[in-house]
Amino acid sequence: MTILVFGHKSPDTDSTGSPIIWAWYLSSVKGTPAEARLLGEPNTEAAFMLNRWDLEKPEIVETVEAGTPVVIVDTNNPAELPEGINDTDITAIIDHHKLVGGLETKGPIDIRIEPVACTATIMWKMIGDDMAQAPKAIKGAMLSCILSDTLEFRSPTTTQEDSAIAHALAEDLGVDIPAYAAEMFAAKSDVSAFSDAELLRMDSKEYEVGGKSFRVSVLETTSPETVLSRKADLMETMPLVAEEDGVDQVLLFVVDILNEESTMLIPNALTKQLAEASFATACGDADTVVLPGVVSRKKQIIPNLKL
Repeated sequence: MTILVFGHKSPDTDSTGSPIIWAWYLSSVKGTPAEARLLGEPNTEAAFMLNRWDLEKPEIVETVEAGTPVVIVDTNNPAELPEGINDTDITAIIDHHKLVGGLETKGPIDIRIEPVACTATIMWKMIGDDMAQAPKAIKGAMLSCILSDTLEFRSPTTTQEDSAIAHALAEDLGVDIPAYAAEMFAAKSDVSAFSDAELLRMDSKEYEVGGKSFRVSVLETTSPETVLSRKADLMETMPLVAEEDGVDQVLLFVVDILNEESTMLIPNALTKQLAEASFATACGDADTVVLPGVVSRKKQIIPNLKL
């Protein structure tokens, strides 16, 4: 039976590229039939990666049939996976996020979770010498994932392993990292085709803080003014998305990649309270607050959230 490999909902570059990488490895190297899947439409940067390396976009699925063998990558959070995930046959988990709990397996499985910036970094290490037979497209996907998750090594989640592996891949591919990363980030910054609700859900995860549930949305861009010019409409849409998604509030952080800071939207008293308690800042009557040095949801935003 074919193994399905997929990452989290609202797939970014890592959750688009890593399933493709691991499905290639299982099928072409290990001789185990495997196919990549997506749990939603990939974001603009991930779509750029697919086009740049001539990779076929994996089939998008909302559900997975009970008993299907699966490998979960770039998450271990049941809330970010299809409903009924515990009815599938989870055979492996490869991830770089904190262990959340809640997944159940049919038996012992392979789990590899490491404190690095990117799932593809872990996969490079797991594949080892067999990387020599990887086609350029697989190496290109791997490089793209690492540059995306590290924000071209600007993110505090970046480790020496992420950087070294990315540079080795770039040298092998003949890719200039700054030039390629600029192309990737330009693609990520082009959000003109997306509605306000789509922007708020594009790169988001659900978390509970102080008894309140939040959809924590991050938009990484080299052109923050493009997003902030839509501030009024986004703030009007935030409560609608919150109601539709069954959370108390949407939090939106616009990450300025080049200046290494975030702008948080402050549409109401709850977000003001959270911003001031979490980031030791004073919002006053402003509807935004700039957070210098804050670029990582995983390491700088989520761990600090409090009411």
